[in-house]
Amino acid sequence: MAEDKPDRNTALFFTMNRDSFFDREQLTGLLKKRITDAREGYRQNIALLGEESVGKTSLIFKLIGGFNNRNTLFLYLETRPETIDSFARRFMGVLLYNFLSDGSTPLKEDIAYLIEKAASRIPKTIVRIKAILADLEKRKKENIFGELLSLCDSLRQETHTMCVVIFDEFQNLESIGSKNIFKEWAGQLVSQKNTMYIIISSLPVKAQNILSKELSLLFGNFEVIAVEPFDLKTTEHYLEQRLKNLDLSRGHRNFIAHFTGGIPFYLHTISESLIRSPHTNITVILDDLLFNTQGILHQKFSGYLKRFLDAPHGSEYAFILHLIAEGHNKCRDIVNLTRKPKEKILGILNSLTEQGMLTRNGDFFILSDRVFGFWIRFVHQGKMHSFTFDAKNQNAIFHKKVEGILQEYLENEDKPLMERIEELLHLFGNDLIHIERKKIRLSHFREIKPLELNGRGMREGLICRSNDRVWLFAFKNELLTEEDITEFSKECRKYRKKLECKIIIALKDIDSNSRLRALEEKILTWDVNSLNQIMDLFFKPRVIV
Repeated sequence: MAEDKPDRNTALFFTMNRDSFFDREQLTGLLKKRITDAREGYRQNIALLGEESVGKTSLIFKLIGGFNNRNTLFLYLETRPETIDSFARRFMGVLLYNFLSDGSTPLKEDIAYLIEKAASRIPKTIVRIKAILADLEKRKKENIFGELLSLCDSLRQETHTMCVVIFDEFQNLESIGSKNIFKEWAGQLVSQKNTMYIIISSLPVKAQNILSKELSLLFGNFEVIAVEPFDLKTTEHYLEQRLKNLDLSRGHRNFIAHFTGGIPFYLHTISESLIRSPHTNITVILDDLLFNTQGILHQKFSGYLKRFLDAPHGSEYAFILHLIAEGHNKCRDIVNLTRKPKEKILGILNSLTEQGMLTRNGDFFILSDRVFGFWIRFVHQGKMHSFTFDAKNQNAIFHKKVEGILQEYLENEDKPLMERIEELLHLFGNDLIHIERKKIRLSHFREIKPLELNGRGMREGLICRSNDRVWLFAFKNELLTEEDITEFSKECRKYRKKLECKIIIALKDIDSNSRLRALEEKILTWDVNSLNQIMDLFFKPRVIV
């Protein structure tokens, strides 16, 4: 037992450069409030869901580093496929290590040593820990998970310390070899009212399934908080702060915002490379990160793909990822190109969605990680299809493609917004999407024409005609007001017999009163984020205001 070591990868001992954490004040404030409420008897467990690299774990480390309360003990565990024996020893080790980390006791990553040092302070809890260790030695593994969680109640009774247990990638708990682990946990969540749980997952679809089917409770249920990429304003502010000493044009900064999709990890990685580089050539930077086999992103994505290639039928999964990265992202197109039964393709698409690789929007599938999609298309596929092993030739082709994408983005940025929207509308083909929590069928238009509006606040619009229906668009560059809604509604009445959809695209903020007024008039209001969701579906450069 003396050789057993706890996992020191705990937030309490994770040091972080404050400059590398950006934004998220609202989320950290909410989490602090929930923990404070739990200490006062109003517990609400939390589920933080978001795509990989969006900053969920960094958020937790920031929370713990800034939370000053001696009677609150954080137990952070990165869950992973392992035996219940291994998990149990890590859990107990983290609990003891963090409990003893007040500076009064020298610490070692040795569970026997920690038990010895804690025995006089929490004797009842230590008795229970020894009992669990004895059961593990006898290979008695039934109810071990529940016994581990009950240690938090024991600690509370002995020291008045509340435990906040954090399971990072909690869905991996089902792989530790304990049958019905979520069912066992669900029962404990109801009765164990003095322990707060924060669970984290980079697989939102799978996590939601577990929460709705196995951890759906009348009491002790989880409040789901979505951790999103940075929005455009935050991304712009981040790049301005990080790259302020570099000679980089606004257009090139906007390209980085578009390319990364606001994912903090990619923003940090690319910014750091630019800062350390003797030049500000984005193509060279992306070459070092993505094309170079030693590049951090190349290695990251190679690991992603290897998971599928090594699995049964992995080549089919990889082929579909390649198709989607190339722009064939509608289910019917994928079925036609693979020449496989629709049921089989839907099964693969649903599996990739549950695994977090894809995001579904109506009839469309897109790669959840846009930078990975770029790597799949222009690096991995390029090397697979190359007729030569000449790395220099492949590298030159990659450079040319990156330069072309960058130039296309800069040219699109210079176009008037209405022209870019018109190009987008020409791509509609009667496909279904979800936008602003509404289902919309994107009609195939036979005619799209500019429309001059009579409103004082909105003058530019578009009229789009399908066979027998009409869509009207209006554009607002400034704050959208209730008066704008009223004026546009009057304009729409001219077409009421054929009018199918009326939409205002607002480039600045939309206040709640205007949204409510638009809802009453059955007018859709799309902000820049909503517009860019549609741009992504059709592989068009994002709009950055």
